[in-house]
Amino acid sequence: MEQPRVAVIGTIFVDCKGFAQSNYNPFGRNLGSIQFVHGGVGRNVAVNLANLSIPTFFVSTVDDSALGKEVKCNLLKANIDLTYLASAANNGMGMWLAVLDENGNLAGSISQMPDLDLLERTIAEKGREIMKAASHVVLELDLNESISRKAIEMAQESRRRVYGIPGNLDVILKNRDLLTYLDCFICNDIEAGRLLDQDLSGLEIGALREILIEYTLKTGLASMVITLGSRGSVYYDSRTHEKGYQPAFEIDIVDTSGAGDAFFSGTVAGLIKNRPLNEAVVHGTRVASWTIQQTENTCSPLCFTANA
Repeated sequence: MEQPRVAVIGTIFVDCKGFAQSNYNPFGRNLGSIQFVHGGVGRNVAVNLANLSIPTFFVSTVDDSALGKEVKCNLLKANIDLTYLASAANNGMGMWLAVLDENGNLAGSISQMPDLDLLERTIAEKGREIMKAASHVVLELDLNESISRKAIEMAQESRRRVYGIPGNLDVILKNRDLLTYLDCFICNDIEAGRLLDQDLSGLEIGALREILIEYTLKTGLASMVITLGSRGSVYYDSRTHEKGYQPAFEIDIVDTSGAGDAFFSGTVAGLIKNRPLNEAVVHGTRVASWTIQQTENTCSPLCFTANA
């Protein structure tokens, strides 16, 4: 089989993370530690895929600054192709402020989106060239409607499979038909609840799985996975009628903020290698478990080597 080559279309963020030392009080002062970490949904997925030994090139924008150059340097160290990474004088990257409680769970966050005009021009001018160079496409769906539609349209022209990951759901909620063009859509239970317009928290696994199956068939999705945090995930493939539940692995948590991107990356890595959805989801669960045992937003090559 020809070696896959994945185009990841998404954003770069710089994350400012605060880790509470003891019981986190949202209304008071909290002692702890503060770290700056490279992040962003697209950037995290690109690094994860590269660390999982899948050739990856990243379609995004970065600031032409000292911090931007540091981000580029780290991407190159991960062996990511930056041919389609454009530089902007400012606002080429976003910022994410995150507070994590004493257990490493996300207690609150604020995002500042980058200016997407440059990325939109890159897709318009070089989109077909990008699709020709790729075997598969990962698309951060909540960039804007123009980027999402243009990328999906060009991927369809080139018969490239597209795997979608949500950012803030704003674009998806207004353009739900975008999901029908995806080979697989992966989101968490809160995002799924917003899509279905119902509260999914506290529901039994069996009930969640049936809701997922009904939604997938009703909307014409090819396959979908809903992650449930510490409870694991449920999945369904409408083409093979493969359905199931995958529990999370029991591990010591350090920082959960990169878990969703890691799960997505591991699952997509399995699907790209033509694994059935149930096997791909196991791989996604494993990669997420590696990631949340460290402060970085991504899995490391050392984790992959040690657990391969």
